[in-house]
Amino acid sequence: MVCGKALPKLLNVPNPPLSITSGDGSWIVSIQAIGGIFGMILAGLTVDRFGRKWPFIASALPVIAGWIMIALARTALLLYIARFLFGISYGVAYGIVPIYIGEITSDGVRGAAASLITVLAKVGILFEYSVGPYVNFETLAWLSMVGPVLFVLTFVWMPESPHYLLGRGRIAEARRSLQWLRRTSAVEEELNCTRKSIERTASERGSMRELFLPAYRNNIIIVLILALGMQMSGIQAVLSYAQTIFSQISSDLTDAQMSIVLGVVQMVTVSFPVFLVDRVGRRPLLLWSSAGSCIGLLLVSIYFTLEAAGVNVESYGWVSFVGLLFFVISYAFGMATVPFAIMSEIFPKNIRAHANALFGILNGVAIFAVLKLFQIALDNVGAYLPFWVFTVSIGLTFGFVFLYIPETKGKSLDEVQEIIAGWRRKKDPFKAVIVGD
Repeated sequence: MVCGKALPKLLNVPNPPLSITSGDGSWIVSIQAIGGIFGMILAGLTVDRFGRKWPFIASALPVIAGWIMIALARTALLLYIARFLFGISYGVAYGIVPIYIGEITSDGVRGAAASLITVLAKVGILFEYSVGPYVNFETLAWLSMVGPVLFVLTFVWMPESPHYLLGRGRIAEARRSLQWLRRTSAVEEELNCTRKSIERTASERGSMRELFLPAYRNNIIIVLILALGMQMSGIQAVLSYAQTIFSQISSDLTDAQMSIVLGVVQMVTVSFPVFLVDRVGRRPLLLWSSAGSCIGLLLVSIYFTLEAAGVNVESYGWVSFVGLLFFVISYAFGMATVPFAIMSEIFPKNIRAHANALFGILNGVAIFAVLKLFQIALDNVGAYLPFWVFTVSIGLTFGFVFLYIPETKGKSLDEVQEIIAGWRRKKDPFKAVIVGD
């Protein structure tokens, strides 16, 4: 997201390393989402053919190439290409990492480990927020490249997924991998259970077409709610255009300082679902998260609406800043992490990878639309318009979650399938959930 954080340097400072317009900026920020769509497709084509480890390592190479292009860029075209490469890496990584983590972790820590994906992503965003305003454009790119280079140099020593190795008949390698992961040689029981599970599903072959069978209609509704709800909240626009948004808010803090506060708050808050998702449940966290996000966005929308109407709101800039922080906190508390936990549960194993790809593609399309149209609305109408759209969207998401997403905490995969398939046949399907089931 370096270009999102560095846009003010390219748009506002004198004698920037390259000159871009606000229209160029919107393309630079949004084109990563298009690359992400191709990355998700690429992950689906490689993850079962070449394994989890090596395609994941390869996903860092486009990022490294992208940072080099940004550091040396003197035309906007190189920034477009770099951001597209970032998107490919992002799509491949997010298509593989949940599968890899699910297969290498034990049952007791799987949910927490999967939630850490989002936590560590926020650490990276905080780095860009904290360093970006205080170094030049080229230095930020070179510093940002350190992370993926270290990843390549260290992850080559990590083991392949035992699940994948067993599926390929490489039993001895799978045993060594599992022994390394569990730090014990007593892995025969788990190895045999995994082998039997693979043998039961070996003859089941799913396809993207199977996702749209009537039997999975309710599952697809949940995918649509989660994918569109996550992105139409405007979280990507807020994070990508943070300094641009903050520059329009009257405050004693600079826009760079407000961005750092935002990064710290979301990094801390997004850690809580790691400990709560298997205790409180998925549905309550989503409801609390979407309701709080709606309240925070409403405050921001009202502020920008009054400002556009000519009302003097200079002394109330803190209200909109608090609203944005409340939105980010609320979003991180559930919407940022819980959908990934739900997506790992609601589809049978034979079509789960296809469902994950569909989820990623929908996310990519929505992110691109939000980021591209946000800058257009900002330039031609005002900040109040997109923020009202975000407010209404997250409000609708709250309603859809309440109506259509059941609780799956503590349920087996078979029980989850029965719950989702039968929710419309039950008179009050969420009664037990509301009282804390």
